[in-house]
Amino acid sequence: MQKVLESIHLDYAFMFTYKKVNSISMEGFEKFFADLPIDPYMKAKYRSRRLSRFIVSGEELIKQPHGYLLQTKNYNPLAGDIKREFAEIDDRLIVLDNFKKMILAFCDSCKLHPEADIGVHQIRTICSPNNSGNPAPEGIHRDGTDFIGIFAVDRHNIQGGATHLYTAKKEKPVFSKILNPGDLLLVN
Repeated sequence: MQKVLESIHLDYAFMFTYKKVNSISMEGFEKFFADLPIDPYMKAKYRSRRLSRFIVSGEELIKQPHGYLLQTKNYNPLAGDIKREFAEIDDRLIVLDNFKKMILAFCDSCKLHPEADIGVHQIRTICSPNNSGNPAPEGIHRDGTDFIGIFAVDRHNIQGGATHLYTAKKEKPVFSKILNPGDLLLVN
């Protein structure tokens, strides 16, 4: 009897890619960060946020119906098991050619399936001498998705603000860098 199919167990390694995306101009993005609504699920009011979902069809973005974000407490001990709804990303930002380029660069780099649901979080974190502006108040965590991409749009009057990646909570970071405008960090 000939074996035609067998199951193979693969352990995927933790991987990340950092790159400067020169083909995407930040021009026009800034104004869409000025009026982001405050994240209603955080006690401190230093993080603003919007969320929209897309599917990529060829070279086109197809916006999906409004939905919510749900992570389990295993992934997010502060807001886990809560259906969080955020305002949609402004349609005027979505139609910008550079916004589309950013999403397509993410999809291409991650080799996503054409029908993959892509959640795009537009986040602005404000810091001050009295507030460090921690963008992840839950601390070191996993998001519970197959891939994440962090695309830095701008920095104003910031000292520090490095992004750190860890393989485990008790380990030293495997990546630590200040992301500057146009930097893209991809993580599996």
